[in-house]
Amino acid sequence: MQTSNIKTVRNDMRTLIKEAQDLFREATQTTGVKADELRARGLVLLDTAMERAQEVQVIAMEKGKVAAQTTDDLVREHPWQAVGVAAGAGLLIGLLLSRR
Repeated sequence: MQTSNIKTVRNDMRTLIKEAQDLFREATQTTGVKADELRARGLVLLDTAMERAQEVQVIAMEKGKVAAQTTDDLVREHPWQAVGVAAGAGLLIGLLLSRR
């Protein structure tokens, strides 16, 4: 569910940025009132993109904090199992790196 939300936001961001770029390109080729309108629309699109990026950042920070707290709780409840898993992971990574 969270992955689909991130993909949706990523696609929205790409679309917004592309539209803003197109508007700015068109605005550079025109003058007068139409150019001002195009620039204003472009700025609105960029503001929207920034807001969406900040929303994603807040969600990522919240998820990261929850994951860190959950990990901390798990390690505190089962310290020796955590040490064993860390040692096993280190051994496995060491074996993989030594083969190169």
